[in-house]
Amino acid sequence: MTEFWEEAFKDKKEMWGLEPAKSALLTKDFFVEHKVKNVLIPGIGYGRNAKIFIDNGIKVTGIEISQAAITMAQKHFGSALKIHHGSVTEMPFDNNLFEGIFCYGLIYLLNKEERTKLIRDCFNPLTENGCMVFTVITKQAQTYGQGTPIGKDRFEMFGGVKIFFYDLESIHEEFGNSGLFEITGVNENYPFYLVKCKKPIKNR
Repeated sequence: MTEFWEEAFKDKKEMWGLEPAKSALLTKDFFVEHKVKNVLIPGIGYGRNAKIFIDNGIKVTGIEISQAAITMAQKHFGSALKIHHGSVTEMPFDNNLFEGIFCYGLIYLLNKEERTKLIRDCFNPLTENGCMVFTVITKQAQTYGQGTPIGKDRFEMFGGVKIFFYDLESIHEEFGNSGLFEITGVNENYPFYLVKCKKPIKNR
């Protein structure tokens, strides 16, 4: 996977442009409403989804596997954005607490074990009452069922990209023990679900 993303960013061009995804705009509104002040973005890429949070006074920390993407992000944001170089499967944030986590277009590229670990690794550093929002691709996507089947609802396509397609049942199965409270549809280049979870307040 590392080689794939380094290849994708090798020409140092912003392949998805600089405008934030619709999911990021919706999540920004949600975080502002809940007075979230610091956010972790796993798989932050070159930061196109970070600016909308920074512009609204939210401190952003990212983790990204591609050094080329990090270099691009530093060009755009400088010291306003802190990015850790590494894989989201080895999240280094056990001792840091975040009020919000936004994970866009990433979790469905992982296998089941990695998805379970990512959800856990995002949930653990959340503050009490903190929120995490994931954008996941749905089985309504035109690409569902294409490519080579490599597991239930998971296919390899686009020259080696492995994608897991979600439905409501699999969302509840994977996020149900992590404070899942809302699932909404959002259409971008593919049909997605916006999955929202909240960490409960411990009984004092």
